Amino acid sequence: MRMVFALVLMVGVALAGAAVYMAQGYISQTQNALAQERAARAKAGPLVEVFVVNKDRNYGDPLTKDDVQKIYWPENALPKDIARDEALLFPEGNSEPRFVARSMAKFEPVLMSKVTDPGEPAGLNGQLKDGERAFAIRVDVASGVSGFLQPSDFVDVYWTGPAPGQQTDVTQLIEGSLRIVAIDQQASTDNSGGGAVIARTVTVAASPQQVARLAQAQATGRMALSLVGSSADTATSVEVNGKSLLGIVDAQEPEPAPVIAEAKVCTLKTRKGGEVQITEIPCTN
Repeated sequence: MRMVFALVLMVGVALAGAAVYMAQGYISQTQNALAQERAARAKAGPLVEVFVVNKDRNYGDPLTKDDVQKIYWPENALPKDIARDEALLFPEGNSEPRFVARSMAKFEPVLMSKVTDPGEPAGLNGQLKDGERAFAIRVDVASGVSGFLQPSDFVDVYWTGPAPGQQTDVTQLIEGSLRIVAIDQQASTDNSGGGAVIARTVTVAASPQQVARLAQAQATGRMALSLVGSSADTATSVEVNGKSLLGIVDAQEPEPAPVIAEAKVCTLKTRKGGEVQITEIPCTN
């Protein structure tokens, strides 16, 4: 009986020890997971609520309260124009809808730059800033960067034509880093075909003075566009003609030979009979 009791006691102690060991392992794993979660939260920083679209929204679609929802987003990774305030995104007392100016995929944050003002349709008016005008430039495969331009890209505009006082055409940078707002009749960055589209007109946003320069350039010569990289500096004045392209240097005219003044010679004529003698004498003046 005593041996049975001792055996039962030993088994109970073993089971209790195993349970304590397993509990310690579980508690240790839980503490490690909690520490990792706290470290991840500290690294990500505080979270704030922002608006995202709950379904795909294409260019020109209206944006209503039913099309958005709130999610948590790291505060230290917020785009500067992200929509956080419902009163700002959907103003009270204004029933006019906003429209999508740039396509957004499901759960993409709503940026104020991707939607129009309430009641403003998605078009060129929504793309232009205060004081800007839209100007269309005729292009082809070569002058339009082979169809790889898209709205929101920036381009330099070069003009080639005859210059006053020069016998050859001149190519000159007339405007730098102009923003494209439309390609042909398309003002969206969407390209359902996935490839290059050969455009016939590229519409840029420009000031009235720039529009006048572009109109004069288009009427007097040929215009070509050059795509500006996202990190490129603004181009300065650039001008090339046929001679500078080929490295031809105009020959310099030889300097005229110096004029040497002839020495003044004074003479005295004397007649002796039928002969006349000429004698050099010092000049008195």
